[in-house]
This record gives sequence, structure tokens and C-alpha cells, in this order.
Amino acid sequence: METIEEPSPLRISPTVRALSLALRAKRGSVPGAADRTSGEPEKLWFKESSAKNLRNRDFLSPTTMLNTLYADGQVPSMVMSRVLSLCGSGVLPVADGEVMGEGLRVRVDRTACFRAVLAVGASDYMKPSCQRQGCVVLNCPALHPKPNVPTPGMLTLGQLRTVLLADHMGAMLRQQGFTVSYCPILPEDSDITTFLQTLGIDWPTVPVSWTNEEREEKIQKALENSSYRERETERDSRPSGGGRKAEDGENEGALRVNLKRVFQEEGLPGYDPSLGTFTVHRDSLSHLAQLDLATADCPVSTATALHVTSCQDEFRQQQIAMLWRAGGATHTQRHVVCGPVKTPGSHLTASQFLQLRRGQMKEASEMKYGDQVEGQTWDDIIRVMTSATVRFELLSTVHTSPVTLDVQREGSVSTKGPRGGVFVMYNCARLHTLFDSYERGVEKGLYPEIPEGSQLDFSALKEEGEWLLLFNYLIPFSELLDQSGQALDCEGGGARVNMKTEQVCKFLVSLSKDFSSYYNRVHILGEPLPHLFNQMFCRLYLLRALRELYHSALDTLNLPPIRQL
Repeated sequence: METIEEPSPLRISPTVRALSLALRAKRGSVPGAADRTSGEPEKLWFKESSAKNLRNRDFLSPTTMLNTLYADGQVPSMVMSRVLSLCGSGVLPVADGEVMGEGLRVRVDRTACFRAVLAVGASDYMKPSCQRQGCVVLNCPALHPKPNVPTPGMLTLGQLRTVLLADHMGAMLRQQGFTVSYCPILPEDSDITTFLQTLGIDWPTVPVSWTNEEREEKIQKALENSSYRERETERDSRPSGGGRKAEDGENEGALRVNLKRVFQEEGLPGYDPSLGTFTVHRDSLSHLAQLDLATADCPVSTATALHVTSCQDEFRQQQIAMLWRAGGATHTQRHVVCGPVKTPGSHLTASQFLQLRRGQMKEASEMKYGDQVEGQTWDDIIRVMTSATVRFELLSTVHTSPVTLDVQREGSVSTKGPRGGVFVMYNCARLHTLFDSYERGVEKGLYPEIPEGSQLDFSALKEEGEWLLLFNYLIPFSELLDQSGQALDCEGGGARVNMKTEQVCKFLVSLSKDFSSYYNRVHILGEPLPHLFNQMFCRLYLLRALRELYHSALDTLNLPPIRQL
């Protein structure tokens, strides 16, 4: 019996690789082929994204690259034939291609792409393209007791940024198949736990009476027996942990560990060379015991601890990381370091900032909707919208870069225009409103039920905005979700790791701008005339997939969609 293979979801990366293989002929197999044919796939072709360029091409191999590949810059007919007959798993079908002044431009078969993505449902495009295995511990130093559990009034905006970043990364990594745990666990019903829940962060908790003393004692013994422990005879000439020389009699008999020897002897690049001798105190043991607990169920070979810290706390966290190593921990440790959060003309704690944004959100909603902004439903909407605003403000920037916030109290959070979280949530709500309107039309007998995708002619999707939404957002999204796992796979580069945590927020804002432009220009629910239904249904298939896309992307930010605004 013949086995029929299911078609693979269309992907950008396999298409670029296939185009590159088609373009790069083996030396001697194509007349005129130059010797230099080892260019990287991403250098040989560019995926277009702007509306202007997408009018006439989807991929481009620039003239400069053609001149590198072929002595006279002319693409041999055999190579052109391979490009035009491109096929393979996940490869977008090619419609035509030609050499122009700017290079070899390729246009894909758009109708075939719409059909492949939309006709059977777009669920494969809403999840990572591959599943991974492993255990990741997201350690947030800002939440560790020092010695007491922090309160919302103690949390700085820079520290809030690290907590939101850890929450986002956890959701991203779980989608890719990783087992994710969070460190530290917090006392249940504490002020900090309630504050995080207001932001939609479900951080793990334990009863207030819980202690971790047994693990702390175990770690202290491991450090006392560590080969990196500094003995009395070594102390006279050694500086203490921050480079300061210990004074006579200070911390007499205290446990000290030489951290510099740890990273030098174990070959761990990227650690601060000024790390010296560290005096072990109770809060350090508590931190290590929490890390030990978080990794208790992780196989050593696959566990990775990501320390998500502000740049101000990076040195301290490097100390903790090397102290953990000195105590015998063999887990991979990487540092996700966040730039500072600046608030010109003001100084607000995390709690004050959230209160300010919530007040502004309530005021903006009242100005737009009037007296109806009352009751539990609106309280929930304002809470989610406030969380969205704060998350996009702090996560839309590359995590290593500083963030500057406008926190003037006379300012307001706009419900219109491309203003981050509010704009994204508003456009997601527009999709829900659209489908509610369609369902009401069905109930009134104006429209039939949406038919199976196999019954539709997707060539009706001719608007340039429709292709832009599919090609720039629906098809690439699964590969965007892969990026955090790929960052963990990267070897070398030192202690720091760049997780590209700004990508989802930027993706959603860009998507919302292009969707808003399309939605304002194109009337989706047209006249209830049979000859218009095919185009309407094709558009509904596209926008239904976009609604799924919004939900999947917002889920990585732990933001529930708002159905109506």
C-alpha cells in the first residue's frame, strides 16, 4: 500500500537553503561558474519584507552576489532552471524568476502558499518548528531574600525588567519542549507574590513556614570541603570578594572561597577578572540552596541555569555562580544581563510605576468609553491592559540595552496609535469583534457558515496586504519561536547569552501596524451576495489564522487576549 506523505509546513529557512543550493553549482557542472561558491545561505539570498519590494519579488539574490558566484555575473540557464523548479520539504513553491538590475529576483506561487497554510488550518505555524529536550532553571536574583523577601516597594524598575524577562523566557522555552523551573520559590500570599500575580506572573510559591535549611547546611559543608576554599595561610595577601582587602580580624574564622581560581582552573570564559576571594554569608547559602532545589530533578547533562539579572547586579551574580561551582555544581550557567531602566525627572519603584500605569489606563478608558468603565469585567480588562503596557515598555528593547520610560504623571496611555502593548491588544480585540459580527450575520441568515478550505479558491486573495500578512508573519512565526532554544545551543561567547527576548514584542507591534493598515483599507464582511462569498471566506480564513497567531504570541508573554475594547 502506497504511503502518502503529509506536506511539511512552509518555512523560510528551508526555502533560503534550497535557493542557495540551486544557485551554487558544483565547479565545472555549469559553464561560467566561478570558484567562489561557498557563501552562506543567508548571504546569498534576502527575504523581502517591505510592501514596496513584495509587489514584484519575494526573494532576491543581489547582483553583487551573482558577480561573486559567476565570472560574468550571468546566471546560467541550468541554474535558473533549478531555481524555478525548486521543491523540497517546507520549501515555498516558486512561480517565476528573472534577472534584473538589482539581481535575481524570485516570486513564489502565492495562491499555492495561501492554500497550503490556510486551507487545512494554520496550527502548525503557531508552534516552534521543532521540539527540544532539556531542563532550564530561570534564576531571578532580584527575588532572592537579602536577607528578607523583597517587597514591591523595594523592587526597582531594572529588577522588574528581569522578572518580566524570566517570565517571558520561561513561556518561550516551555513551548519548545524544555522543562522549566523558576528560582527562588516565594512565600505564598506575600506582597511580592500578589504583586507578580497582578502582572499575570504565576511564580512558584511555598507555605510561609517552609524552610530550606537542610540544603543550606549541605552546601556549606560542600564549600568547607571545596578545593577552592581559602585557608588561613592564604588570606594575608588576598583581596576580598569585591577587590577590597579584608581588614585584620574582620570576619575572623569566616568561610572564604577563591572564586578567581574557579573560573580559571575550570576554563570558564567571560567572568570578571576582578572576582577574588568571597566571604560566604547566610544570604549566599540561601541563594545556592534555592538553586540546588530548582535543579534537584534535572539531569546534570541537560540542565542549564539562566541567571536573569540587571547590569548593576551582574558582578554579584557572577560571584554566586562561581560559588555554586566551587560547591560542586556542574550545571551549565549562563547570564542574561539587562541594561538599566531610566526614568528622567522621576524615581519610581516597580510598585509605584505599576500604580501609575494602571491609573493612566483607567483614565484613558474612561475618556473613550465613559460611565461603562465600571465593574469586575472592566477591572480585569484594565489589569490585563496595564500588564501589556508595562511588559511591552520593558521587553521591546534588546535586553542588554537601556530602556528610557516616560513617567510624567500628567501623561496618558493612549488607546490609539502604534503605542506598544495597548495597540497590540486593541488590534487583537478587533479580530474578535470581526468574528462576532460574522457570527451574528450567520444567525440572521445574511452569511452561510464558513465552508471547508478545500472548497475555496484562494486566488481571490490579491490584496498586497494579504500576502504581506502571510509571508511576513504567519509563515515565519514558528521559526521566531525557535530562537531562544537556538541561543542556548550556541557554544562559546563567554558567560553572557543573548536570548533575543525583544523579538516577540517587536513582531506583535509590527504585525499590528500591518494588520491595522489592511483592516482599515479592506472591507472584510461585504454585501451578502453569493458571488462575493468566496473572497470573504478566504479573507476570514486568513484573519482566523491571524487571531490564532496573536493568541500564540501573547501566550509567550502570559497575556490573555481581550475580546472587546
